[in-house]
Amino acid sequence: MVSEPDAATTRAWTAIGGPAGLTAKVSYRGAGRVLPAVLPVREMARATVGACSLAAAELLAARNGGPVPGVRVDEGAVATAFVSERHLLVDGRAPTPFAPLSGFWRTADGWVRTHANYAHHRARLLAALEIDAGEEHGGTTAGAVGAGAGGDRGAALVGRLTARLAELGAQEVQERVHAAGGLAVAVAPAPDRAPGGENAGGLPLAEVGIGGAGGRRLPAAPLPAGGVRVLDLTRVIAGPVATRTLALLGADVLRVDPPGLPEDPDSHIDTGFGKRSTLVDLDSAEGRHAFGALLDSADVVVTGYRPGALDRYGLTPEALAARRPGLVVARLCAWGWSGPWSGRRGFDSLVQAARGIAAIEAKPSDPSDPSVRPGALPAQALDHGTGYLLAAGVLRALTDRQADGRGRVLRFSLAGTADWLVHGIGPEPVGTGTYGAADHLTETPSPYGLLRHALPPVHYEGAPGTWAAPPTRWGTDPAVWL
Repeated sequence: MVSEPDAATTRAWTAIGGPAGLTAKVSYRGAGRVLPAVLPVREMARATVGACSLAAAELLAARNGGPVPGVRVDEGAVATAFVSERHLLVDGRAPTPFAPLSGFWRTADGWVRTHANYAHHRARLLAALEIDAGEEHGGTTAGAVGAGAGGDRGAALVGRLTARLAELGAQEVQERVHAAGGLAVAVAPAPDRAPGGENAGGLPLAEVGIGGAGGRRLPAAPLPAGGVRVLDLTRVIAGPVATRTLALLGADVLRVDPPGLPEDPDSHIDTGFGKRSTLVDLDSAEGRHAFGALLDSADVVVTGYRPGALDRYGLTPEALAARRPGLVVARLCAWGWSGPWSGRRGFDSLVQAARGIAAIEAKPSDPSDPSVRPGALPAQALDHGTGYLLAAGVLRALTDRQADGRGRVLRFSLAGTADWLVHGIGPEPVGTGTYGAADHLTETPSPYGLLRHALPPVHYEGAPGTWAAPPTRWGTDPAVWL
C-alpha cells in the first residue's frame, strides 16, 4: 500500500519554508503498525523523514536543473532508523543501554525522570541528593556513558537513590539537581489533547530567519549536498542524526568537539557514518585559529548546545554570519529559545517527561494516579524526528540560497517537536505492508570493527542507499576540509 502525504508532512514542510504544493511529490510505503504508541509516533516519524527526503530532492533539482525527483519513503526503513542505536552491533556486541541511575523514580508526591548516562551528570545527581556513591569499580572516563558501580555496589547505589527520592517531592528533586548541574525533571501530568491546531499554544516546530547576502552558488553535482561543507557542533542524538543525514547526501561533515568532553563510543559510531571527527580547544588561541580557518570556507554550521553556551567564543549567529556571509546556521536545543527553561540541559527522555508525554504513555492509562508508572515513546522519537527536520531545514536553506544568495538562521528544539507530537498531529490509516527490521539493516567494516547498522530512511529517486564511509574514530581526524 502506498499512501499520499498527510497533514503532518505538509506541516513539517511548511515549518521549514517549503513551497506549497511540492508535497505532492511524496508518498509512503506502509509497513503495518510500526512504532506503536498512544501518540502518533509513526505519523510524526514518517513526516519528518518525508520532509527531509523532499528537501533533498528539491536541492538536487535546484543545482542540476530539471524537475524535482519523486519521493517514496518506506515506513519500515523509518521505524528501523528511529531506533538505530538499538540495532547497532560492533563486532557482535550490543551498545550500552541506559545507565542504572537513568530512568523513572517514585518521589514522595509523584515521579521524576533522571538522566545519568554521562559520568559527570551522574556525579552531580548524587551530589545534589547528598548520596554517597561509596567505593566503586568498573567506571569509565569522565565523559563516558554508563560510568558507575557494577554488581552489588551498583545495586546498593540504586537502592540508596530509590530511598532518597522517596523522601522528597518531585519539584524539589528537579530544582535541586538542576542547581547542581545535573539532570532530573518532574513528570508532568497528561495535557489536554483537544484539537488546537499548530502546536496548541506550544513552542514552534521550526523558526527560519533570513541572514546576510554573499553565499556561494553551489554547482551541479550528483548528490544534493555534494561539496557542501558542514561544521557539526552537536552531541548525542538529534544534531548528529541531522549531520549524519547531510553526510549521506554528499556533504563534507566535520564534527568538532572539545578535547575534555569525550563522547560515548557507541553513540558516536551510530551517528558518525559518513562524517569525520576532530578535537578543537576553543579556550586556546590555537584552537580558535583552527576553528576560524574552518569557518572561513564553511557553508553550514550546526550547533546543539544550550542557548548562549557558545557566545563566549564569539559564535553567536550574528558573529558567524558577519565572518562568513551567506552562512546557514542551524541551532538545536532541548527546551526552546526563550523562557525560564531555555538555558537548562535536556535530553529526549527528560523532554518526554516534562511535556506530558510520559504521562500520556503510562500504562495502564491513568496518569493521574501516582502509583502508575510513567511510560515512554517506542523510540527516542523527539531526537530522531528533530534531527531529520533539522537536516531538512538546512537543505531547504541551501535551496533558497541558490536563488537569493542569502544565508539563513534556523532554530529547532526537542520541546517544539514534543508539542507538535502531542497537539498537532492526527492519526493516519495504517499501511497493509509487513515489517521486518532485518530488511533495513546492513553490515559495514569500520575502524571500530564490523558494524551492523540501520540503513538510512531518506529516499528520493536515485538517492544513495547508504553512506560512502563508516564512522572514523572519535576525535582523530585533522581539523581541515577535504
